[in-house]
Amino acid sequence: MTKEQRSKTMSRIHRQDTSIEVKLRKALWNRGYRYRKNYKELPGSPDIVLTKYHICIFCDSEFFHGKDWLVLRPKLERGNNPGYWVRKISRNMERDDEVDKKLLFMGWTVIHFWGKDILKNTEACIRVIEETIFEDRLQDIELDEV
Repeated sequence: MTKEQRSKTMSRIHRQDTSIEVKLRKALWNRGYRYRKNYKELPGSPDIVLTKYHICIFCDSEFFHGKDWLVLRPKLERGNNPGYWVRKISRNMERDDEVDKKLLFMGWTVIHFWGKDILKNTEACIRVIEETIFEDRLQDIELDEV
C-alpha cells in the first residue's frame, strides 16, 4: 500500500459503533436485553454493558487486540514500521488485561468476543452472555440461602 492508501484505510477505522458492536447490540436488543454502549463510567469504556447483570462486553478486532499473537507478531516484524505496530498491539493487549483486572476487582463480569466470532456466529455469543447471566443469578440465589 502507498502511504495515501494506508492513511485512507486507517481513517475508516472507528473506535465505537463498529460493525461487530452493532451486530451484537442488535442481537441483544432483539432478545430483550437493555444495555449501555461505550460506558465511560467504567474503566476501559466497555463496548456493551449490561448494568442490570454487572456484565461488561468487549468486541475486539483480531488485529488491534493481538489474536494469535505468536503468528501475528512475526508478520508485523517483517512488515512496514514493525517497531510501531508491535509496540502498539502489545500495549493494547496489556491495557486489555489491566482493564479486565480493574473491572473484576469492582465486581463486574468481563466477556471478550473476537470480531469474526461475532460476525460468523452471533447466536453463540448471545448464548455465552445468557449462560453468564444464568450462572450469576444462580450464584446470587446460593448466596442468599447461606
